Amino acid sequence: MITIGIESTAHTFGVAILRDDKVLSNVKDSYTTKSGGMIPGRSADHHVDVCDVVLKNSLEKSGVKLSEVDIIAFSQGPGIGHCLRIGAVFARSLSILLKKPLVGVNHCIAHLEIGRLSGATDPILLYASGANTQIIAYDGGKYRIFGETLDIGIGNLLDTVGRALGLGFPAGPTIEKFAKGGKKYVPLPYAVKGMDVSFGGLHTNLKHKIQSGKFSKEDLCYSLQETVFAMLVEVSERAMAHCEKKELVLGGGVACNSRLKEMANIMCSERGAKCFIPQNQFLVDNAAMIGLTGYLMFKAGNKITVEDSAIRPYERTDDVEVNWR
Repeated sequence: MITIGIESTAHTFGVAILRDDKVLSNVKDSYTTKSGGMIPGRSADHHVDVCDVVLKNSLEKSGVKLSEVDIIAFSQGPGIGHCLRIGAVFARSLSILLKKPLVGVNHCIAHLEIGRLSGATDPILLYASGANTQIIAYDGGKYRIFGETLDIGIGNLLDTVGRALGLGFPAGPTIEKFAKGGKKYVPLPYAVKGMDVSFGGLHTNLKHKIQSGKFSKEDLCYSLQETVFAMLVEVSERAMAHCEKKELVLGGGVACNSRLKEMANIMCSERGAKCFIPQNQFLVDNAAMIGLTGYLMFKAGNKITVEDSAIRPYERTDDVEVNWR
């Protein structure tokens, strides 16, 4: 069975081609800036400009013809409305053109499903991306959120700090580079409440430190990473203990950070647990995870009509009934 996966929740537009659960191609094009952050309208314009080229390149790389496609899966939510609409319109157009069924996929759940493909069977997922920071596990027919951010997502924190430091978008990779040159830890607020985290106070504190000019960019980036990643690993470990699980899966673009990977591996090793980290191409927003989840959902009888394919920008992970496990 051939599936097209379409991802468009934020700054990335991606198209993947899968044969059953095997990824044949996973092509993307992302909106970036040299300074400032992401402007939703411009991100959507970017998606309009590149969607046909990304589809063409993905088909060529996979060796699959458009006429061979059986399923169209797309990211229905959550995400930025401007961006989600472009992917949804693109998916509907293909569904009508090819007369093939549509499957609407929850973006957060897709991060977990692509993580399970890496070998995990019943894991805790540390989902760390731009707008989302969640600790997720499967229980009672749904992916339950056992912990999450109480204010902003970890990726949004990194990007807002990046703007204050004069960095472009996305700021995470540049912050990681500066952090490697940090030599002194600058104390920052550490806000963990049970299995939830809060980044708002840390952001304000760090903004004042940047404005003071008393600290080097390298030391601030180093201290930021050490603080927020320790928070994420702590709540992940607490969730593993609470849910009595022995596996951790990382998901989301922030999980590409080498220091976060290192800290997660150390924690799991000390617990006698396993840490599963997908390839970076499957950690960032990507269409392969949408296609895989859409394929699993379709096999379980899930599909929608074009009329029922409205985007769901605010859909939570635990809103979705999981009938394919």
